Amino acid sequence: MTVTAPPPVANALQVIGNTPVVHLRRLVPENHADVYLKLESVNPTGSYKDRMAKSMIEEAERRGDLKPGMIVVEATGGSTGSSLAYICAIKGYRFRVVSSNAFAPEKLRTMTAFGAELEIVHSPTGTITSDLVPSMAKRAREIAGSGNCYLTNQFSNRDSFVGYEGIGHELVQQFPEGIDAFCGAVSTGGMVMGASRVLKSQRPETRTIVLEPASSPILTEGRTGSHGVEGIGLGFVPPHLEKSLYDEARAISEEEGRQICRRLAREEGLLVGTSTGLNVAGALALAKELGPGKTVVTVAVDTGLKYLNGTLFTV
Repeated sequence: MTVTAPPPVANALQVIGNTPVVHLRRLVPENHADVYLKLESVNPTGSYKDRMAKSMIEEAERRGDLKPGMIVVEATGGSTGSSLAYICAIKGYRFRVVSSNAFAPEKLRTMTAFGAELEIVHSPTGTITSDLVPSMAKRAREIAGSGNCYLTNQFSNRDSFVGYEGIGHELVQQFPEGIDAFCGAVSTGGMVMGASRVLKSQRPETRTIVLEPASSPILTEGRTGSHGVEGIGLGFVPPHLEKSLYDEARAISEEEGRQICRRLAREEGLLVGTSTGLNVAGALALAKELGPGKTVVTVAVDTGLKYLNGTLFTV
């Protein structure tokens, strides 16, 4: 048997990206389009945010905005914090992060394991409310204002596109005959916009659908609400969203997404988080609408290993 293995790499930064795609079989009913899941969960910290963190840091270094000895600062619900902490550990930067008890303890512990200095903004209900993320972002700005800091500001930092466009380029290679529909949870908007920019440049007829939790439908209904889907439904319209790069926004039931997470684990052998459940629920709806012979792609945002202390897999 011939085995082909990748060569050794100089450091852990070089193992970000080039993620595989899995054809979902048991979850997709007959007479539906084919549904594929790009496993961003196999990135080093288990999330596609590794791509964004790397590009935000390296683009800032390239411009001279971030120099050795400076402190990196960010407000994050967890995965971005883990990714930035990972990048900063490799590059030798001190990292101060603002998060909340509303997010999975596994994510908070991962940040501190990589050496991040963690500050918590308390959520009285333990849920993601409309004012929580803005409060976290305000505190991060205060810290950054103390001097010798670089605020990555994931919510409006367009350097994230550099990393996320990699998803689009990889999908173009993985699907040379084209993708009919691509969907993804909104979060900061960077992933869906970055990937869509590449996909639509290669095949303008590819439909891009942005997803959000139905319990906080700011894009689809113009109102916010509390929810438990970490990393998306931030309580405001993300500045990264560009009308020319997506065709539609859809709200997905949080409970449906959680059920899909459990089914992915039990029926497809894929352990993923809550936002991935929303992504696949959205992809299944598109597959039903488009029908056989079409191709729908979405992404596994992060690994389900980050949610084992919660209720996601306890039912």
